[in-house]
Amino acid sequence: MDLSTTYLGLKLKNPIVPSASPLSRTVDSMKRLEDAGAAAVVMYSLFEEQVAHEATELSHYLSYGTESYAEAVTYFPESEVYNLGPEEYVELIHSAKQSLGIPVIGSLNGISPGGWINYAKRIEDAGADALELNVYYIPTDPKLSGHDVEDRYLEVLHAVKRTLTIPVAMKLSPFFSSFANMAHRLDSAGADGLVMFNRFYQPDFDLDDLEVIPNVILSTPHAMRLPLRWIAILYGKVKASLAATSGIHTAEDVIKMLMAGADVTMMCSALLKHGPRYITTVLTEIRQWMLEHEYLSVKQMKGSMSQRAVADPAAFERANYMKALNQYKIIV
Repeated sequence: MDLSTTYLGLKLKNPIVPSASPLSRTVDSMKRLEDAGAAAVVMYSLFEEQVAHEATELSHYLSYGTESYAEAVTYFPESEVYNLGPEEYVELIHSAKQSLGIPVIGSLNGISPGGWINYAKRIEDAGADALELNVYYIPTDPKLSGHDVEDRYLEVLHAVKRTLTIPVAMKLSPFFSSFANMAHRLDSAGADGLVMFNRFYQPDFDLDDLEVIPNVILSTPHAMRLPLRWIAILYGKVKASLAATSGIHTAEDVIKMLMAGADVTMMCSALLKHGPRYITTVLTEIRQWMLEHEYLSVKQMKGSMSQRAVADPAAFERANYMKALNQYKIIV
């Protein structure tokens, strides 16, 4: 039984890749992920603010709004916040490459091209096998058009691609007026991979103190529906590798994403909840399912339930919405 797959041109032993999270903070932790069966690991993100500012200014940027990221700093002990600087990040990648036998993918999190270029190159020089650009941007200026927002993503991609020789993946939000067109533009601009989707955590209100507070909630399997749909739609329409992330908790979730057309499935919340050894459980269950359903390889199932492969392609579009509503039964 062959679980191997290819992502960003990298040959991987299976399709499970831990996404950016506190689980990649140390070499020992990454080693546990590898021992459990992870095929590669995405490093926790180096934030643009960390590159741009000195340590004395980091307190504001590392606490204001960072709970909105999947690898929120609230998971880190308070006393260790200042140990997450750019120099330590680059050194950690170098150490990880010395100790691990699986690909190590760096991650940069920000929005402007200027602050990233130098450290993108340093991440490559440290030995990273690829780089994930985790573009976190919520446009709040009503004068900023959707076209301007899209151009900013492309500007970041162009700037980094000009600097690096390793593959570059774009981790995206679904909040584009035409996501299919945006995926096509990034693919044409040279993105080696598209990671769907970034989870933007939302703020909450403290009604006693009347403050806006962070509220980090781990994903549930229901979150996988959005990337499942778009990966199934994009499969075969772009050359870039497709990575599924958000809501992937079980072997069944992994299998569904592969059938939609994903090259890899990225796990975060499930591993934060159950620990690295959970990867072993998921891989065992995937093999068992493949055996029972007579699949010999991941390649055989990949894209078999994509829009271009199913008998009813409209099921991924508006027709499915009407069908779902008509099937819902109200209990009186």
